[in-house]
Amino acid sequence: MRAGAIRAVTAEQTPPEPANDARPGPEGLARLIEAEGADTVLVCMADMQGRLAGKRLTARHVLEDPGEDVHACDYLLGVDAEMVPIPGLQATGWDRGFGDFSIRPDPATARMLPWQPGTLLVLGDTVDQEGRLVPHAPRSMLRRQVERLAAAGLSATMASELEFTVFEGDWRSLRAKGYRGLAADGFYSEDYQVFQGTGKEGLMRAIRTGMEAAGIPIEASKGEGGPGQAEITLQYAPALESADRHVIYKTGVKELAQGMGKSASFMAKWHEAQPGSSGHIHVSLRTLDGAAATADPAAPHGLSAPFAHFLAGQIALLREMTLFLAPCINSYKRFQSGSFAPTKAVWSRDNRTAAFRVLGKGRSLRAECRVPGADVNPYLAYAALIAAGLHGMEQRLPLDPPAEGNAYLVEGLPEIPHTLREATAALDGSTALRAAFGDAVIDHYVRAAAWEQSEFDRRVTDWEIARYFERA
Repeated sequence: MRAGAIRAVTAEQTPPEPANDARPGPEGLARLIEAEGADTVLVCMADMQGRLAGKRLTARHVLEDPGEDVHACDYLLGVDAEMVPIPGLQATGWDRGFGDFSIRPDPATARMLPWQPGTLLVLGDTVDQEGRLVPHAPRSMLRRQVERLAAAGLSATMASELEFTVFEGDWRSLRAKGYRGLAADGFYSEDYQVFQGTGKEGLMRAIRTGMEAAGIPIEASKGEGGPGQAEITLQYAPALESADRHVIYKTGVKELAQGMGKSASFMAKWHEAQPGSSGHIHVSLRTLDGAAATADPAAPHGLSAPFAHFLAGQIALLREMTLFLAPCINSYKRFQSGSFAPTKAVWSRDNRTAAFRVLGKGRSLRAECRVPGADVNPYLAYAALIAAGLHGMEQRLPLDPPAEGNAYLVEGLPEIPHTLREATAALDGSTALRAAFGDAVIDHYVRAAAWEQSEFDRRVTDWEIARYFERA
């Protein structure tokens, strides 16, 4: 596809959802319930933190009306991690009365959960009382960017790589101890090491086989750089399907660990002396008929013109979209020189010191965004990466030569924001992302981030007490 064929599609011009998109209808959901003998149907949406929120319905009730929307309070897209309503939001709040929206089940996402007997999970889109997509819902945001990319004649294939740390003790016991004295399920770096990984193979095997049975293909699992740390890579898929798999997988890992008396944490950085847990995202482009559109051996750097512009847009807007890649106060503790987490907005060829690493060849050629941690909300991150890529294509941004050597030491490159406060300001001022998502959506997430920052700012930490109690 010629780069010149790309046309701009703003949030206001986003094409409507197709009337018939060939996805299975409610009758397909009913057939699955009956075929699998499910007694419980778990209908969920993804909240702002990327967690599953919803209701468990009896299978009998769903069979009576398989296409019924599930009502929920609209505050689910207006609360922080502790479920405290965020003040100052325009879409929800005390002054609006906390009304309802609905979760509209997407039958294409339905799958049995092997680790929850008799339970069928179905994800849904968040819709308002008129049946329209709620614009600030994470799944809605990704849908809209996928549609914008389709209007440009392309689709995105994406995959997540999530690291996590396994700890001895279940959630209740660790919380009761105030998360002090945490004992990782390992003693030293087990990166690629088979012997130490064998010690928790019971859990790893349960995750691999459980996910495969739930229709979430797994490529591999391995030990990672920290004690008790592991990585399980998910197979690539179209963007929306990949994000759906991501949130189901993450919840399932926690549930499976809990069932074995352990805890699995996807916190970006649980200890300053240990490696952070990354959430790398891989992306490649295809035409709408499925042909690879990322590689061009005759072009500079072996990248097709559209993909070169796409990657240039992601680099250009990296600072502005970092809030969607690193959503928590803790996320920014990963960005340290020599940590395998990036600090500079630059791309490279198979170089783990850069923010974007291009690897593979032919149909497997792809860009790996190394900025997100494992705490990332995939819908928001995928949507931001696509929106930034479209910006690069629409503006026909040139791609600079790849970084060589140690990117941590290269001077003059834009820095990834060092704090949530800095990332929030960058998103707030982003003309390009406001055009892609709309002002109301950006304002919603900026306000939520400002609330998170203010909640942290008023807290006294253990570090402060240890440093100043006697010395101040």
